[in-house]
Amino acid sequence: MNTQLIVAFISLVFFASVANAQKAVWEPVPQSEIQMSGPQVDPAADAEVLFWQVYLVDNFSRWKWQTVINHHLRIKIFTERGRELNAKVDIPYGDYLGNSARVAIRDISARTIKPDGSVIEVNPADIFDRDIVKTNGFKRKAKSFAVPGIAVGAIVEYKWKETREDTFNYSRIVLAREIPVQYVKYYIKPANIPLGMRLHSSNTNGRFVKEADGFYSTTLTNVPAVLEEPRMPSEYNVLPWVLMFYDNDDIKQTPAQYWRDRGRRSFESHKAILSPNSEIRAAAAQAIGNANDSNEKIRRVIDFLRRNIRDINDDAAGFTPDDRENFKENKKVEDALKRKVGTWHDISLLFGSMLVSIGFDARFANVATKFDARFDRNLTNDYFIRTEIVAVKTESGWKFFDLSNRNLQFGMISSSVEGESVLISDEREPFWETIPVSPANDSNEKRFADLTLEANGDISGSIQIEYTGHLAAYYREFYDEDSVQEREKYFEEFVKRQIGDTAQTTNMIFENLREPDRPLILKFMLKMPAYAERTGKRLFVRPNVFKRNSRPMFTSAKRSYDIQFNYAWSEDDEVRLTIPAGFAAESLETPKRVADDKSAAFLESKLSSPGAGRLVYQRKFTFGKPGGLLFWDFNYGGIKYLFDAVHNADSFSVVLREEASAVQ
Repeated sequence: MNTQLIVAFISLVFFASVANAQKAVWEPVPQSEIQMSGPQVDPAADAEVLFWQVYLVDNFSRWKWQTVINHHLRIKIFTERGRELNAKVDIPYGDYLGNSARVAIRDISARTIKPDGSVIEVNPADIFDRDIVKTNGFKRKAKSFAVPGIAVGAIVEYKWKETREDTFNYSRIVLAREIPVQYVKYYIKPANIPLGMRLHSSNTNGRFVKEADGFYSTTLTNVPAVLEEPRMPSEYNVLPWVLMFYDNDDIKQTPAQYWRDRGRRSFESHKAILSPNSEIRAAAAQAIGNANDSNEKIRRVIDFLRRNIRDINDDAAGFTPDDRENFKENKKVEDALKRKVGTWHDISLLFGSMLVSIGFDARFANVATKFDARFDRNLTNDYFIRTEIVAVKTESGWKFFDLSNRNLQFGMISSSVEGESVLISDEREPFWETIPVSPANDSNEKRFADLTLEANGDISGSIQIEYTGHLAAYYREFYDEDSVQEREKYFEEFVKRQIGDTAQTTNMIFENLREPDRPLILKFMLKMPAYAERTGKRLFVRPNVFKRNSRPMFTSAKRSYDIQFNYAWSEDDEVRLTIPAGFAAESLETPKRVADDKSAAFLESKLSSPGAGRLVYQRKFTFGKPGGLLFWDFNYGGIKYLFDAVHNADSFSVVLREEASAVQ
């Protein structure tokens, strides 16, 4: 055999070996599962998980934590709706777990076992990346694929590897899914470190047993589905899960003693960090300039950091995955200042140090968030207040700042921590505060439309929308890493959902997308055929163009979970409508004021005619008050009634009648 043939033969064997190594190995599916005709956990289920097996391994090396999780999932389809809901698979990745970890997904394999036993495997080339928007409105990145050959009676089976970097010694083990689970088993292997593994269970009494090769396992059967409901609390308040972490020993302190020690340790560990050197003092002096007012000084320091220090984990900062992977951590606080880049934590440390250098009492504080399980001070573990923020003492009391959120206007903090308990560190007596909830007017959506209605019902004109506060921060985060084309696509889809499927948008402009202290402004031209309904001499038109196609917030008659609003907000609308010549409104009456008996919400609207051929619709809505954003499930009837009344008021139509003199 000549050299070329040998090389070709070796290459062929090598590539065949790689292909075989990458190809998933599937265990035989029992005939009982292929022939299963109905659900076992929930008689009304459209699909159920037959089998969910997970291997979780913690590793610690080179001062870095990594958790590797291998999933294997098998789902049975029972109804046409089950087929539709499972026809596409999305596996989220990125930083959706928060600042504590970044999630990578790889080694996805999937197949469909049809009712006749034949198998169709997913082509790896058909797995792609996309953005998904959850019910809570947050956008996530996901690995996605369509399930081939899915049908009623089929089994969908897939595997994937999930890698979590920098998990800070904690791994959360989730034991439920959005459909019922007949059988789930977790195998976990703790890291080989001189600390003991500890477990904290929530909504489950599952037990762990020792297995071979250093693994421990827990098994649950007949696990109900965790349904996604509008405005529900964090999923960690409702689904069964276990927190795995490491500690020297069980805590013997009372909760009061534990939190006092925790706050003292935090103060001591940050003491040196908050002792600024000459470089930090000079940067702080440069930042504040001639400012004398305390608030203005803090504002200028934040502006300085936003202009000069890039967050390595900020999606909009222009860093690639390789940049993040190769980023060398800052050893000292001033390193972020010198290198002009750091993590959100580096920037927070620099912020605190700069404030101390100009005379502020700045402390580091730890806070619970709405995105996790509800915080209970009786649980002596600081994982649930792991979010670190900066507390600054001012003339009006303690104010709180989160430098990880670059999209919020000055003076506001992330909605995820508003109303939550915060532990402020102190050398002697750490203390608890509650972060204030911002008023509804701080998060405002102001919409203005100047439109012309034609006699055939078509409508066209200009629209401008302004967002402030938490609303602006949400949309800035939603759009921050999108291209102009992607941004326009997402917003056009939003307009169609709110106004109508045939709505057309052009000349779209986004203003102040990167300027958090100014309103986020969206401008566009709207055109929509058959916006109004023509019946004989009458036109039926909804003056509230912004809600023409919107759906009720709550549609289900029953509720499984509590109702949680992330923040209070307000809306101010004005629609100026030029109506067809020869038409006039039969009545300018609008629906009655909508309000609840606790002043948490109200809606007022007004319709006027400033002159012939002109109508002006004005609307004001506000919801939420301090301490009034969480409602227990038994309050659902009242909340649903309130928002149904708002929806009905927003849906009213004005009747335009063609005057007799205009009829030919």
